[in-house]
Amino acid sequence: MRSVAVIIVAAAGLGLGAVAIGSAGRDAPALRPGDPKVVAEGAEIYAAECAACHGVDLEGQPDWHVRGPDGLLPAPPHDETGHTWHHDGETLFLLTKYGVGEMIGDPDYLSAMPAFEYVQTDAEIAAVLSYIKSTWPADIRARHDAAGR
Repeated sequence: MRSVAVIIVAAAGLGLGAVAIGSAGRDAPALRPGDPKVVAEGAEIYAAECAACHGVDLEGQPDWHVRGPDGLLPAPPHDETGHTWHHDGETLFLLTKYGVGEMIGDPDYLSAMPAFEYVQTDAEIAAVLSYIKSTWPADIRARHDAAGR
């Protein structure tokens, strides 16, 4: 989960209004930012798998929206200053699980963000995303909820 938002930034940077892979047979678990047990599990996984790139406080890396010399986007913030919350829960889940290459139909797309399909269970991915969402201010959470409807 080093960089779920790198995928999101990459997808946004490519002007994707919709994701390339369908969700048929890939039902994303609901995010549960109000469930203390799920959030605690997500916080532990985030600390172990995501914080090295996205920051302990979800602050991301400097200049996260500018490609580096390697052509990759730095890890963006997952707090309210980033744009993670602009994407509905299903999109966040699919991006994290399958990676941006599959999302845009380009398996050769380079991203610092690994896919977590074989690293974390669906429930663990949803727990991390639930933790991230639990840190957003109430108004941002409400906007994210509305985007998912």
